[in-house]
Amino acid sequence: MTAIALYARRKDGFDERVAHAVAVLQSAATEHGSRIVQATSLGAEDMVITDLIARHHIGIRIATLQTGQLHPQTLALLPRIRERYGLEVQAYEPVAESVVQFVRKNGERAMYESIELRKACCALRKLEPLARLLDGQTAWVTGLRREQSDTRAEVPFSEPDDKGRTKFNPLADWSWADVWHYIATHDVPYNPLHDEFMPSIGCAPCTRAIAVGEPFRAGRWWWEDEKAKECGLHVKEDEPAVTMLGAPR
Repeated sequence: MTAIALYARRKDGFDERVAHAVAVLQSAATEHGSRIVQATSLGAEDMVITDLIARHHIGIRIATLQTGQLHPQTLALLPRIRERYGLEVQAYEPVAESVVQFVRKNGERAMYESIELRKACCALRKLEPLARLLDGQTAWVTGLRREQSDTRAEVPFSEPDDKGRTKFNPLADWSWADVWHYIATHDVPYNPLHDEFMPSIGCAPCTRAIAVGEPFRAGRWWWEDEKAKECGLHVKEDEPAVTMLGAPR
């Protein structure tokens, strides 16, 4: 069964939520001009945002983090975006020597050994490249939704990040059914791993399929405490520490 067949449902207020998301993006582009970027994870939500940007000719450039550990199915979306929308997605990679040194010192499975090492891996593969992606920008666009997890339950449509930039979350009030109804309606390209029960897709070593009844982000860093379901991209500095539950071997 495909993700569309499993999740796509038209819910009351859908058209209004789409119109509001477009309005958020248009207003953000007008306010920030050339200094705003969509930081896409290439997940279902971000593919919807990219489609909205392209469909409504909104002047927001698109960039992503090529961590060196993404699934090939994820990377295959980059040429599909180019072919479908005529848009280039700029990829930011980690510093190669930093990755080499980290792996040499800690091994390929370091993320499973401790929360400190997992966070260190996320920092060099995601946070440092994100800092370069956002350098010189006054705003960025994400696919955060309130429904994704308890820690995101109060995500606003816009908020300041810790560097004074504005972070726009145009799908904040969308449901998972909304996301897939939009994808089905507009034939939006998406990662086929979503058809394999992976609603939240990150780096390959840190993503698995979820079982029926498991939380949306249960397949991310599943060996850690539930509060650990973030890599640091969207976490405030005063977030509580997390613990390991039993690393996979």
